[in-house]
Amino acid sequence: MPITDKLHVAPSPHVRGTVSTARLMWTVVATLAPAAAWSVYLFGLPALTVIVATVACCAAGEALCQLAMKKPISLKDGSAVLTGLILALTLPPGLPLWICAIGSVVAVIVAKGVFGGLGQNLFNPAMTGRVFLLIAFPGPLTRWLVPRGTGDTLFGHPVTAYDATGKMVEVSANNVDVITGATPLGLLTEKGTAAVAALSDQSAVFFGQVNGSLGETSALLLLLGGLVLLWRRVITWHIPVSFLGTVALFAAITNAIDSTAFAGAPFHLFTGGVMIGAWFMATDYVTSPMHATGKLIFGAGCGILTMAIRLWAGYPEGVSFAVLLMNATVPLLDNYFRPKKFGFQRLTRQEG
Repeated sequence: MPITDKLHVAPSPHVRGTVSTARLMWTVVATLAPAAAWSVYLFGLPALTVIVATVACCAAGEALCQLAMKKPISLKDGSAVLTGLILALTLPPGLPLWICAIGSVVAVIVAKGVFGGLGQNLFNPAMTGRVFLLIAFPGPLTRWLVPRGTGDTLFGHPVTAYDATGKMVEVSANNVDVITGATPLGLLTEKGTAAVAALSDQSAVFFGQVNGSLGETSALLLLLGGLVLLWRRVITWHIPVSFLGTVALFAAITNAIDSTAFAGAPFHLFTGGVMIGAWFMATDYVTSPMHATGKLIFGAGCGILTMAIRLWAGYPEGVSFAVLLMNATVPLLDNYFRPKKFGFQRLTRQEG
């Protein structure tokens, strides 16, 4: 019998497992669900409508894009739902639904569909949609609702109240439609560490009783979700550890230099989008490096850029910009840090 009858020649992958794209996507959705549910508890209907709108619009946008490209509709794989959920968790509660729809279209069509669909995009779709909205609609994207039970002060600072006509009024259960207040990072940027000193000593930042984007309300739930992904081997430790470690080190050094101007490491780790960025955004398979060394550099770069933007740029938060900027370096990192081919030994310069 010829040897060719015993061999099956086919392109990679040659080793297959039971894990599917749909299983990975829905696992990530499940780990984000507690944080999403907590945001709905804190903000009520304004949070729920944002989540429903972005998920529905992302699913519809991806279906239309696949129809236009004459590809089978694959909403069951959970990719569009995950993109919509992550996008929602980066947006403030109460955002107008038409703005949510625009961000969803940018995320699934401009950032993903144009490049060929799932697995072909260069930039994280949800982050692309969020940054586009922040630049196009800075007013609505920086109006933060106060979580329930806060009253007329937030972290010891007065909040702003609006009636149904949009007129600023005194806080009252009878005449207030919306109550807004600065986020912890906003207070730090505007008034320095003295404004957030009391907040740093409380558990609200970690356990979840602060305002901000939907995914900034509970560092604890996001951390638990990330650890579940790590335990399930959906992600590896390299990017989250290097991201969070760089943020902590950067914050500790600047705080040691001037504690009146720069907050410490716990504050920067547990406020804003660092937790959701490190565990759920920067670890995206398509837009992050494949090699372990490249992942460490990628995570450290995200941490450095995040802190640089927080401390010295015009925005109080920098996670979205940091992730997108580092996405652009992934082809270079993958090209430079390549895994050794099975059965091959890397030649030294003298041997070459």
